[in-house]
Formats: sequence, C-alpha cells, structure tokens
Amino acid sequence: MTDEMAMPDFGSLLGQAQAMMAASAEAADEVVEGQSGGGVVKVRVNGRFEFSAVEIDPATVDPTDVPMLEDLVLAALHDATAQIGARQQEALGGLGGLGGLGGLLGG
Repeated sequence: MTDEMAMPDFGSLLGQAQAMMAASAEAADEVVEGQSGGGVVKVRVNGRFEFSAVEIDPATVDPTDVPMLEDLVLAALHDATAQIGARQQEALGGLGGLGGLGGLLGG
C-alpha cells in the first residue's frame, strides 16, 4: 500500500471524536458575559446560545434616545456571541481536526 492509500487509524479517530464531544459539551455549559458601552449594558449567554440575563444601567436609559440603547444591547449581544464562538474554536482547536483520515476523503 502507498502512503496515500494507507488506512486511517480508527482508534485515533475515535479518540479525537470523543475529545471533540467532551470539549463541545464543556463549551456548551460555559456562561459568558457580553458588554457594551463600558459595561452599562451586559448580557449573559451559555455555549448553546441560551441567553439568561440582560442588565442595563438605569442611567443609560434615555427615553428620548431609544436607538442608542438598542445599539448598546445589540453590541452586547454581538460581544457575547463572539466570545462563545472564540471559546468553541479554542476548545476544539487543539484536537487535530480530521487530519487522521489518511487520505480517505481524497484530501
């Protein structure tokens, strides 16, 4: 057999898959807090993108400028979801991906 046709190490692949599942489960349970406006708006979300809290500093609420408050809430949501994405990448990043397929998929 040539190197291109070598059979993948299925034991290694299984181990990688189990490690990925464990890392994914851990990331799903982690809660992060997104903020905007220097912390005047905060949102909490877990790795399953289930939002659990929104905190708004009362001094931020200006009935004449609702669009600013909407922008701050949206920015806090973006911050929280970006943190979740980064942590999921971090959790899965060191696991070697699918590199152990030994050319099985033609790659």
